[in-house]
Amino acid sequence: MSLRFDVAAHPGALAYKLLAGLVVPRPIALVTTIDAAGVVNAAPFSFFNVMGAEPAIAVFAPADRDDGTPKDTAANLLANGECVIHLCDEAVAAMMVECARPLPPGVSEVPRAGFTLAPSERVRSPRLAECPVALECRVLDIRKYGENRLVVVEILLAHVREGVADPSTWKVDYAQYAPIGRLNSPDGYARTTDRFTLRFPSED
Repeated sequence: MSLRFDVAAHPGALAYKLLAGLVVPRPIALVTTIDAAGVVNAAPFSFFNVMGAEPAIAVFAPADRDDGTPKDTAANLLANGECVIHLCDEAVAAMMVECARPLPPGVSEVPRAGFTLAPSERVRSPRLAECPVALECRVLDIRKYGENRLVVVEILLAHVREGVADPSTWKVDYAQYAPIGRLNSPDGYARTTDRFTLRFPSED
């Protein structure tokens, strides 16, 4: 016997609570953007994933404030169409969470979280030097579906910490890379150090 929850009839807080608890672990995008005054915003999003490779695209969903105005990430993306998506490991997990703190517009989360800024190559938004992966991105599309804003970006350039990937094959070494994932709100996270393998089925 299974329980039924009519998601279509009850969108919003209850649907979010259930779906965010069921669809786990979710990868976390720590996104840096820059505003017209040059202030760097950093914010984490777990409604995020990579969606293709030709071209390489990713999708994430920055929300609005309670009054319906875009939060800083969305406002900056709408204004200049550039960002850097970072993936976070356990070493920077607490710093990433600090970037979720609500601050007034025009106030950067970066100094408070303790991150070090590094220049990007293809976009104006800087990178966070402590993160193991930084993906320089430009916006391809921004659309709203109801209260959801989906941002589709093209990944232009990847910065990968030395040792995480073999530059001759670009195969990732998971002994050197352990990103964290998101579980239920507000405090649930998952490690990716406990892993197993299953052989992919081949054609007989």
